[in-house]
Amino acid sequence: MTDNVTYSLNDGVATIKMDDGKANALSTSMLGELNAAFDKAESDNAVVILTGRDGLFCGGFDLKEMKGGPQNALGLTSLGSKLARRILAFPRPVIMVATGHTIAMGAFLALACDYRIIVEGDFKVGLNETLIGMTMHNFGIEMARYRLANNYFNRCVINAEIFNPRDAVRAGFFDRTVPAEQIAMAGPMAGNMFKQLNETAFKQTKQRSRKTAFAILDQAIEDDLDPAKVHAM
Repeated sequence: MTDNVTYSLNDGVATIKMDDGKANALSTSMLGELNAAFDKAESDNAVVILTGRDGLFCGGFDLKEMKGGPQNALGLTSLGSKLARRILAFPRPVIMVATGHTIAMGAFLALACDYRIIVEGDFKVGLNETLIGMTMHNFGIEMARYRLANNYFNRCVINAEIFNPRDAVRAGFFDRTVPAEQIAMAGPMAGNMFKQLNETAFKQTKQRSRKTAFAILDQAIEDDLDPAKVHAM
């Protein structure tokens, strides 16, 4: 697709890979490239594997862009929320294969995927917003409330606790860990498994079961763009 996001299709399974050679920071440009890749996957009617480079899935939003002023921060946050919401509603299965550190908005992308795998190792997973001086946005709070284990919600959202991969599974960020030597095959194996699901039944069940969550998340996205509500926090 681009220098930072690549797209490949193999037997009905599309692999979308982020690799900017750095932190895989989610800038406006990177988010646009990811949306273009998901457009292609939707056009190809493909099961999706979303992954990163060795040792890192995503370090979160591009902080340089976030610090460019309140409107820049609001706009970038909204774009990230909308991508996560899109993944949550994507008509075909979306599988995350996290190849390492998965922080902040990167962790929210994990929460949005249907099935989440992370490589074992000395990697960090979590929502570090309150640690770095950012008030958690409404969408983030509601996405975390929807997907994280109830007894981990405060630890993750308010306390900004960071987890290793195995503890991240317990918290609800991921479904399972995979040894490093197996991670290359984990995505394709999961993709082939999810191809067996009936397309119509999967899509309709996904939409029906998440209907209430979509309404809450859509309102949260609106609230995050309302200056009055943002400043009232």
